[in-house]
Parts: sequence; C-alpha cells; structure tokens
Amino acid sequence: MAKILIIATGGTITSVESKSGLRPNDGNVILNALKTMDSSSSFEMINLFTLDSSNIQPEEWKLIAKAVYDNQTMYDGIIITHGTDTMAYSSSMLCFMLQNPLIPIVFTGSQLPISNELTDAFQNLRYSLAMAKSKIRGIFLAFNRKIMLGCRAVKVRTSSFHAFESINLRYVAQIDSRGLTINQNLIPKFTDSSILNTSIETNIFLLKMTPTTDPHIIDLLIDYGIKGIVIEAYGAGGISFMRRNFVDSLQKAINKNVPICVCSQCLYEEANFNIYEVGKKVLDIGVIEALDMTTEACVTKLMWVLGQTNDMALIKKYFKTSIMGEIREEN
Repeated sequence: MAKILIIATGGTITSVESKSGLRPNDGNVILNALKTMDSSSSFEMINLFTLDSSNIQPEEWKLIAKAVYDNQTMYDGIIITHGTDTMAYSSSMLCFMLQNPLIPIVFTGSQLPISNELTDAFQNLRYSLAMAKSKIRGIFLAFNRKIMLGCRAVKVRTSSFHAFESINLRYVAQIDSRGLTINQNLIPKFTDSSILNTSIETNIFLLKMTPTTDPHIIDLLIDYGIKGIVIEAYGAGGISFMRRNFVDSLQKAINKNVPICVCSQCLYEEANFNIYEVGKKVLDIGVIEALDMTTEACVTKLMWVLGQTNDMALIKKYFKTSIMGEIREEN
C-alpha cells in the first residue's frame, strides 16, 4: 500500500465563491477526492496554508521546502496542491532548496475549482497520484496528462486546461492508453543524501527589454541596493548598445559585484550571446548566460545562488552547472 502525503497550499483547486471573487479554501476536499480515487493507498494531509498563488512568496517557499524535507522519509510520495499562476516559480525554487529528494514530489493544481462540475482538478490529481506512486525521485509538475521537471515548467495559457508546457526539455512522463510512461533518460541523477538549504537572497530584479527601456534603470536598481538582476533579452541574446546603451550601465553593476544573468524572451531554445555583436558586447563585460533555462528557473536559481555566495566566479560556476535539470547537461 502506497503512503501519500498531500501538502495543500490553497489555489484555484480548493477555491470557493465569495463576494470578492474566488477565494482559496482548505485542502480537505482534495483529501476526500484522492481517497475516493484510490482505496488501495493511504493518504494524509497537511494544510500548510490557504493562499491564492499570487500571494505565495519566498517566505512560503521556505515552508513548503521544510515540510517536504521533514516528511519525505515517512511517505512513498508527496503531492503539493498549488495555485497555477506562480506554481512554476515554486516548483523551480524547490528544485534548488531541496536537492536529491528521496521520493517523488509532485506539484499540481487546476484551472477550475474542484467543486465545479467541469473541473480539471480530478484528472490532474490522478496524474499527480500516478507520478507520486512511481518511486521515481525528483520534483515534478503534473498537468493535463503531462509530467514535467519542476524547473522546466512554465504556465503559458491563462485559462486552457493545457496551461503548462515543459520548456527546452521533453515531458519526463505522459499519461495515455498505455498508462504512465516515464522517460528515465530525462530524470536527473541523485545521490542518497537529501539536502535542505533555504538560504536565498530575495532582493533581485527581473527586467524585460523593450526598444524604449532606459539603461539608467540599471543605475537606479544599483542605488536601491538590488543584489542581482535577471534580464530577458531579445532572441538568441541581444541587448541594445546604440542610443540606449546598456553596456556601460551593466558594466557598472558588475563592477559593484551585482551579477547580471541574461535569458531570452523567447520561450524555446537557448540563449547564445556569441552569435551577434549585440550579445558579444555584454558577454565580454561579464554577464552570465542563462543558456536554456526558463525565466522562472533563472530568477529562483539566482536567488538561491546569492544565498550561498557573493563570489562572482562561484556564481558563474553555479550557473554553468545543472543542479536539478534546469539546464542541459551538455551545456
């Protein structure tokens, strides 16, 4: 008999109607649903908090990570129910805070409350349960018959049931007429020693480049005391140096030991700043390439890395190293 823990955090899946709109409720309805689905497994629940995921922030990430770490030796799998809007940030951060998980840890949620007769909640719970019982170690996100690594998932649709995609990595598992089919080659390799490290630096900033972005914003961020900056650049890696010249401002930041990590605004394929002059100029001054990481993984990884060190050489080394599958091994 599989022993499964549900960690409920709120989100649409538990929400009920209120005068102010949908409001998250406790996870007891999820526990009852899972018991009805699978009488051959045993279930226990922790109602960790009851929040819309827009209100889930670093303080809650630490609570989730600790709850998983403290309970992973007592269960065969853990399901974390979570609102969809920031679930990719939470699942990415857990990949860094909790390395070498001992059991399957599966995030899931829904686009409609479980009380809605057309809800996708029951199906997503079934998929997450199948992965939680798989004995495949890792941190995953289950949605719409697809299982993806937690640090590769991105919410790409606001209301459709196929809300999440796995970016730059195939789904690690899918559910179809054959059941749960797992691609073992895509699962990260783990040691036997599980590590909890929730030390992070939250004072970072994400900047999306536009043709009118003023490079003086970098100076303002430095003056404000920002400790790290993630930039979503154009295409394979482009940042303007004509008229609105970012090179000098980014150089000032790097000189003050503020790491600049740059990813692409494009969802798919990796950033490569060696192709164009607009990329090489910023690469030459010491920006850090995010390679094929998602924005969510890049942001959370920078937070976590800065929680470990402020040595620029070590920061760059961390970003070239795959911790939980957030970048391709060959990178």
